[in-house]
Amino acid sequence: MDRFQVKEVRCAVCDSVQQAQQVCTSCGVKFGEYYCDICHLFDKNKKQYHCQPCGICRIGPREKYFHCLKCNLCLASDLQGKHKCVENVSRQNCPVCMEDIHTSRIGAHVLRCGHLLHKTCFEDMYRTGAYRCPLCMQSVWDMEHAWEQRDKEIAQTPMPPEYQHTTVKILCNDCQSHCMVSFHVLGMKCSSCGSYNTVQDSGLIQPTEQQQQQQQQQQQQQQQPESDTQ
Repeated sequence: MDRFQVKEVRCAVCDSVQQAQQVCTSCGVKFGEYYCDICHLFDKNKKQYHCQPCGICRIGPREKYFHCLKCNLCLASDLQGKHKCVENVSRQNCPVCMEDIHTSRIGAHVLRCGHLLHKTCFEDMYRTGAYRCPLCMQSVWDMEHAWEQRDKEIAQTPMPPEYQHTTVKILCNDCQSHCMVSFHVLGMKCSSCGSYNTVQDSGLIQPTEQQQQQQQQQQQQQQQPESDTQ
């Protein structure tokens, strides 16, 4: 039923048909603690308010929310001036559950990239260890500690000799940089921002014989001072 088209209501107590309103004109019973004469919404008191730009009623209280004109959505007041706007972002479905965000009673969570998820979907992502936006693949929170741990794991896990000088082109999902980096099965680190949130952008690139000789000479030079001190 389209509530916006409702013109008349029938009282369940006295069976009187009348214009849509909060209180029955015949017996005085209140149809709902909250009534919106635009949405024709009857409900219990949840400190609702009607947001004209959104076009629907929101669960309040009103003073704890503001309407972002670019995002076209009511957001928590503590996000005002502190979130990345994406035009009409609320008109898309949640990329996790594929349910509507704009009219949902579940609060919206704004990711660092500006995309929206239901708060409950974001909490599920956090519990399962997913750290990337399902839409743009950017990291959704600070991953510095995780990347430091990855550095240690890679340092303790050298590649086999035939892959030690292999390189690969990558694309960083966090800073969008294209880099040429050393290949490692545990991850390829972006040389621009230090993120491991990267994807391989080419096949493996093996060094030429001349490059291999130069690399071996460099390794020998690095090892020689150690042997001299011994």
